[in-house]
Formats: sequence, C-alpha cells, structure tokens
Amino acid sequence: MLTLYKPGKGWLHRMPAGPKLLLVLSVVLAVSLLPSHWWSAAVAAVAAILVYAVSGLGAGLGGLRELGRQVFSVRWVIAITLVSQLIFMGPEPAVANAARVTAAIVLAALLALTTRVTALLDAIERGLRPLERLGLDPQRIALLLTVTISTIPVLGRRANEVRDAQRARGARNNPRTFVVPFLIVAIKHADELGDALTARGVR
Repeated sequence: MLTLYKPGKGWLHRMPAGPKLLLVLSVVLAVSLLPSHWWSAAVAAVAAILVYAVSGLGAGLGGLRELGRQVFSVRWVIAITLVSQLIFMGPEPAVANAARVTAAIVLAALLALTTRVTALLDAIERGLRPLERLGLDPQRIALLLTVTISTIPVLGRRANEVRDAQRARGARNNPRTFVVPFLIVAIKHADELGDALTARGVR
C-alpha cells in the first residue's frame, strides 16, 4: 500500500507526514475499538466515506472513486473476515467486524495515497529516535522499511511474470504449481538485494 502515492494539492497532501500519520492511526484505532454492533458498521462506513470525500484526492467524486478502488482491492480480506465471523460469531458481529477491518485498511491506504514514501520514512525515523537509548538504530529500521516497501511492487511484477510463463506453457491456474516457482524467484531477488546492500557497506 505504501507504493500507492498519487500527487495532489489537497489538505492531506499538504499536511506534514508526522501529524498525518498520527491522525490516520488515531482514526483507525477509534474505528477498530468500536463495539461489534450493527450501528458500528454504519459508523465505520460513514467515517471512511467522509474522510475520502474531503481528502482532496481528486475533483468532485475523485476521492470516493478512489475509496471504491481501495475497497475492491481488499475484497478477499473482507470476504474471509465476513465468512469466518459468520461461522463463529453470528451475523451482527460479522458485519460489524468486516466493516471495521475494511475501514481500517482503506484509511491506512489513504496515508499511502497522500504521502511520499521518503516523507513517511523520515517521520517514522524521527518518531523512533527515543529508541536509541535502548540500543536500536532508527536509521537501520527506516532502511529496513524502505527495502521492504520497494520490494513489494517488484515481487508483484515477478509474480505476474511467473503466472504468465505458466500460462504460456499451458499450465493450469493452480496455486500449488505457482508457489514453488514464485518462492524460487523471490529467494533469488532477496539474494541479489542482499549482495547489493553488502556491496554498499550495509550489514
């Protein structure tokens, strides 16, 4: 999600990364702590709609269209949450918890949509500086996050390449036949990345 940044001039784009991170995390936490009732599902949905509507992600209904895209991108998470909760807890908690999970995810995506990765990592590094007293290195943690974030779209492209290669060979769309080739590609990428970091003096 942290690779989703879209340039814009809205108030969320102009807000510094640190306060924005705290604001979004506060809203996500508030939504996550709602009780499992029918009305909490409505509150979570309204909160997400209002925040996206005023986010400045686009003229007119641009923010709400982006909200729709984010919800669609996590449809399987929503479905799994809803079904598992229906089985173990009943319809009311299932709808409420699915709504809370969905709202939390799309609000977290809003942070990525309106914040450059470098600005967000700088804010995280500044926030972690008190941990230096415990012997932790905020710069190394920020570097780890940077590497992780930059790896996500690369692995996404590699996954598509593996899937396309399997289809070209006439292989069926079977997860079991996909996992092993993808893991080999992912491990190879990790080795290459490790060698590149070592060559630059990072250990």
